[in-house]
Amino acid sequence: MDELQLFEAAFAYEGKEMRPFDWLSFLLLSAVMGKASVPGCKLELQKMTPFTMDGDFVLGVIALTHTGLVYPTHDFRATPKPARCEGFQIRYYRHVLAIMFAIEEINQNQHLLPNNTLGFHFMDSCSSEVVALQHTLLLLSGKNQTFLNYKCEAHLTLAGIIGELYSSVSEVMARILGVYRIPQISFLAQHPMLSDKLQFPSFLRTFPAGTLLPRAITQLLHHFNWTWVGILFSNADLSSLQSQKLQQEVVENGGCVAFLEKIDDRYPRERLVKVAEVIHQSSASVIVCLCFEVQFKPMLELLYLRNIAAKVWVFSSAFEMNPHLFTRESWRLLNGSLVFIGSTSDIPHFTNFLHHIWLSAHPWDTFAKLFWEKEFGCQWKGQNLTHVVAGDNIIPCTGDPALFQFTDLSGTYHAYLAVYAYAHALHNMILEGPMQDTFEIDSNIHNLKPWQILHYLKVVHFTTESKKQVYFDENGDVPAVFDIMNIQIQPDDSSQVIKVGRYDARESPGDEIILNTTAIVWNQNNQMPRSVCSESCSVGYRKSARLGQPSCCFDCVPCSAGEIANETDITECWKCPEDQWPNENRDKCLPKVIEFLSYQEPLGAALAAVAIILSFTTILILFIFYLFQDTPIVRANNRGLSYLLLCSLTLCFLCSLIFVGFPMKLTCMIRQPAFGLIFTISVSCILAKTVTVIIAFKAVNPHNQLRKWVGPKIPNLIVICSSLVQLAICTYWISSHPSFPENNTRSESGKIIVECNDGLTMLFYCMLGYMGFLAIISFIVAFLARTLPDSFNEAKFITFSMLVFVSVWLSFIPAYLSTQGKYMVAVEIFTILSSGAALLFLIFLPKCYIILLQPEKNTKKHLVGKNSTLK
Repeated sequence: MDELQLFEAAFAYEGKEMRPFDWLSFLLLSAVMGKASVPGCKLELQKMTPFTMDGDFVLGVIALTHTGLVYPTHDFRATPKPARCEGFQIRYYRHVLAIMFAIEEINQNQHLLPNNTLGFHFMDSCSSEVVALQHTLLLLSGKNQTFLNYKCEAHLTLAGIIGELYSSVSEVMARILGVYRIPQISFLAQHPMLSDKLQFPSFLRTFPAGTLLPRAITQLLHHFNWTWVGILFSNADLSSLQSQKLQQEVVENGGCVAFLEKIDDRYPRERLVKVAEVIHQSSASVIVCLCFEVQFKPMLELLYLRNIAAKVWVFSSAFEMNPHLFTRESWRLLNGSLVFIGSTSDIPHFTNFLHHIWLSAHPWDTFAKLFWEKEFGCQWKGQNLTHVVAGDNIIPCTGDPALFQFTDLSGTYHAYLAVYAYAHALHNMILEGPMQDTFEIDSNIHNLKPWQILHYLKVVHFTTESKKQVYFDENGDVPAVFDIMNIQIQPDDSSQVIKVGRYDARESPGDEIILNTTAIVWNQNNQMPRSVCSESCSVGYRKSARLGQPSCCFDCVPCSAGEIANETDITECWKCPEDQWPNENRDKCLPKVIEFLSYQEPLGAALAAVAIILSFTTILILFIFYLFQDTPIVRANNRGLSYLLLCSLTLCFLCSLIFVGFPMKLTCMIRQPAFGLIFTISVSCILAKTVTVIIAFKAVNPHNQLRKWVGPKIPNLIVICSSLVQLAICTYWISSHPSFPENNTRSESGKIIVECNDGLTMLFYCMLGYMGFLAIISFIVAFLARTLPDSFNEAKFITFSMLVFVSVWLSFIPAYLSTQGKYMVAVEIFTILSSGAALLFLIFLPKCYIILLQPEKNTKKHLVGKNSTLK
């Protein structure tokens, strides 16, 4: 029977059909491992000496302690020697030590897996996918040979596999183990692909997936308000994915990426120099590095040569904080750096366990000799396992625990948790017994199936001695919890790594990250750096983007009139409501000042006082004329027109009071028409008086036809007809387009001008125009009558008064149009009072002077005069 028949028979025995993936697995493994089942053929594996410890349940451990695999040169003259691992690393060996310690601790625990023990079977992958695949198949087959789809042991003792460190190696193992649903827990693999349960149904890990780290870094950048950052990443798949995710997260949180550059220790120096120049020219003070320390080392040395020291580095969990890898000068550049690592905790009694690792205590640990030679530079008698120690001055290895110093245990914690995850899953499975509606568990623990252990492993939930919850989600991942470490380098070049914070994705949004900022030591003057392209825009300003630059690079522009910005770094200012206005700093809206001409302010009070005084003065003059109504000077000037003119002037002065005070519907509606109509009556009276003077003078000749017009008919007709026209205009104005009060928020910033809207403005100017037309006619008529005898003639006073009247109102128009608010109202009131006062004083004051102070001139003889021809 050939291997194909064996493979098909194995599947038939299990009651399965061969799937396409099974065929692919068979062909792949046949090509890699050789034809082991054919008689006469022998499986050629590399010579590795694994070390094991028996137990009721055995954990296969495939991890690396050597970083390289050396294949011998084939000269085809002798049997090829097996590949040899080299590059023993203590930092990887400590993971194995943690697994050994956890197993011993569990075996001594009377409450966890009582009456059962854990064992292990360790194999070094040497950081090789091929070697890891070989060891995986050996663990599946048992014994020391590989038979595809067969187990060569009478009883199942393999509970699961722990490993590997790198995602690429873990993937190779997971694809094989997933076929048989044999559980696998990795303690450092981070590639997000491994979370896909369709491809890797039996893979779990105790270290957070790599795609969760960018969000944690973004939260740190947001916490310190670092919006302008650079990103360096290696050429590994995981680093590339993390860099893309980080760039997306930074932008979504309002930040910008100053540069995104790829680095690697195998790149030509010229390429790394260009990257160093980009960092040198960039204004970003914070740089995120998603790479291994060996990849970052040549870049750091170039930065030291360029004297680039004022940078804060944020490293991912891939970065190993190993000061011995760097030069003293370049290591100092990392002072104040922040490093994300998977959340760790103290492992009780682990240090004591490490102090007792020597050959007599653990003879099965073949790596203990390598560890002593590597750590202390010694050599075991008759052996040189590291091939480094040589010469005459050889220090013999003694295994004295007093020499042992091992403090960096951060990477061991997740390997420690992986063992405990298996232990709790096995404990729960044995303790609970058969599960209803799921599967039954054989009373013989040696007959347990791997997929049964996988089921309990997926739902395991336990608490460590440090009170931390450990469990897996539906993707086999643990919650994203990271510790934030700070590299602190002292002036004497001694350094320490201090935990300064924590990121826990299980917390509510906004509370995931907790930082003790006072414990952080920064690189430059111990001051927290700023990393922004443009400084924040303060309140009252908005951001204006710079053409061709990222959104984080902007200019600060003051908010426009009527707008505010009460937050920093906003792109658009907010417009205040109509009844509010920004304060001086433009950071909040204040109620606008309500403006109108009130009696409480000096201007309004003064105008009102003048109006009242002029009204009383007019009434006083009217009273004087009434007392002296029978005197010649009063009778000579048409007493009726004089009384009517004085009454209308009194109303003119009083109507100006309607313009003062808070505008209301009634006052707005009547004030302009009332003023126009009253002034029209006044001007009509003056026109009538002037015409009366002319008629009286011309009617002296007995043959003149004007004698029949002498009397009150003509003056009354003039007043009535002139007033009726203005009355018609004002009536139409009030009935069709009356004035109304309104709040004017447009004319003057920061104020609400409460004013009267004149409705149809054309009617207002029609009213003024008609009043002006009458005034001009009166002025012309009075001007033509100015040559009458002085003693009789009143036309000169009327001429001068009308000249002042017309001048005042002609000046009113530009002054009225150039002002606004209460000053516009004040201009109109001033015009009403000044024009009315001109008529009052220029026409009536000379007469009052004669009546009161020179009564001897108030005679008919004096009025007729010497040169008069009146008989």
